[in-house]
Amino acid sequence: MSGRRPRSPFAARTVAAARSPLATRTVLAALALALALALGGCASPRGDGGAQRGGSSVGHGEAASGASPFWVDPDSEAARQVARWERQGRAADARILRRIADRPVAVWPSGADPVPQIEHAVRGATAEGRTPVLVAYNIPHRDCGLYSAGGAADASAYRTWIHSFATALGRAPAVVILEPDAIAHLADGCTPAEHHEERYTLLAQAVSRLKQQPRTRVYLDAGNPAWISDPARLAGPLQRAGVNAADGFALNVSNFQSNGTVRAFGARLSALLGGSHFTVDTSRNGQGPLPGDRAQAWCNPPGRALGTPPTTRTGDKLVDAYLWIKRPGESDGPCRGGPPAGTWWPDYALGLARRATN
Repeated sequence: MSGRRPRSPFAARTVAAARSPLATRTVLAALALALALALGGCASPRGDGGAQRGGSSVGHGEAASGASPFWVDPDSEAARQVARWERQGRAADARILRRIADRPVAVWPSGADPVPQIEHAVRGATAEGRTPVLVAYNIPHRDCGLYSAGGAADASAYRTWIHSFATALGRAPAVVILEPDAIAHLADGCTPAEHHEERYTLLAQAVSRLKQQPRTRVYLDAGNPAWISDPARLAGPLQRAGVNAADGFALNVSNFQSNGTVRAFGARLSALLGGSHFTVDTSRNGQGPLPGDRAQAWCNPPGRALGTPPTTRTGDKLVDAYLWIKRPGESDGPCRGGPPAGTWWPDYALGLARRATN
């Protein structure tokens, strides 16, 4: 895969979408904002187990939702919490939490039928001329039975699920992060050996099926540098799982490694894959990882902050986008007083937003 693309593929899609009147107004508004910022000379603000997963100045000032090609869900948990706190008179907290509510965050379709959530995201994004970011997270034997255990009952159920997922995307532009943890759990031995061949087959088939949608970009999750520190251990599994047919790989999903650390690691892995591009989850890496070698540093660590807001202006030819894949404010699991994995935790969300510098 070539690493010499002169501009982000997301930017090309935004231009193509501008053929509709609504999308034209959206693009022109974003261009006007960028021009105003330029003229004003200032910038705007943004292991193991359990979807394990901070920050340079690259991309800062370019991630307010108006300057991002990605869709913001107006009915997210963060948006509802803002409305709730405003009704309760907590105006200051509500204003801080808008650092999450007003920015694009990935959608993780849950349950046996992913279609309703995907169709909701696609409709909302299409109406605004934007691109939804979604996560396919339903592989059998998911998370080795740890905090985020579950997934499809068997290979047949997964194929049906991923087919429904892809069909619901239709011809709309979309970004899909494919199966967080699935590759890294093969590399670290957490997934039992008897499931390896099935997982490689299912991942490759999922890439192939998703790429049948004409405007869907697919990034196969590859863990983070604190989990699998040697990229050579990931290159082979990624190739077997179909990364060469995808648009690249994803790093730092639900983790806290700094942008610089992740970019350096990603560049090494990219070189082993012939120049493959990648995305970086910056949702909670604004203060980097929890200092020291502490147990469960990945699980609801204290003192963390939102990182670089979602943007395609990364300043790195290999990094297609900084994305908020982990939904900031959702628990990593029942550790440090947190609720079950994936549950909205407003106090933790407020802390992330309050400590953010973007």
